[in-house]
Amino acid sequence: MTGETNLNTLLGTMSADLIDDLFVFVTLKDRAMPDGLSPRMMFQEAEGITLILTQAQAQAHDLPFEFPCRMITLNIHSALEAVGFIAHIATELAKQDMGVNPVAGFFHDHLFVPDGREQDALTVISQIAAAHS
Repeated sequence: MTGETNLNTLLGTMSADLIDDLFVFVTLKDRAMPDGLSPRMMFQEAEGITLILTQAQAQAHDLPFEFPCRMITLNIHSALEAVGFIAHIATELAKQDMGVNPVAGFFHDHLFVPDGREQDALTVISQIAAAHS
């Protein structure tokens, strides 16, 4: 199950899928996880638990949230130790005045981009892949 480490291969063979739904970031400082909540990601930080979940879930559980965003999954099995992959993509998105919150899963990297900028991000990703293929 070893992922790809070669930067040119990663950039040139990646494709991207826009995941349906609007996502948000939530923090639970001293609260237990509400029943029925199914976050896309959960990460324990010193200040509390960060959750990425749908905006609908956050609203249904009356959780304050930030950064309404869209999730883009990069369809290449990138190795966890791959060097420069996300940095290259983030740099190209920054040139378009777009921030990105990347999350590495075991098999794929996922980009959370501002709601309304998802098509711009997909265009940049496609251009990167074309330039490296």
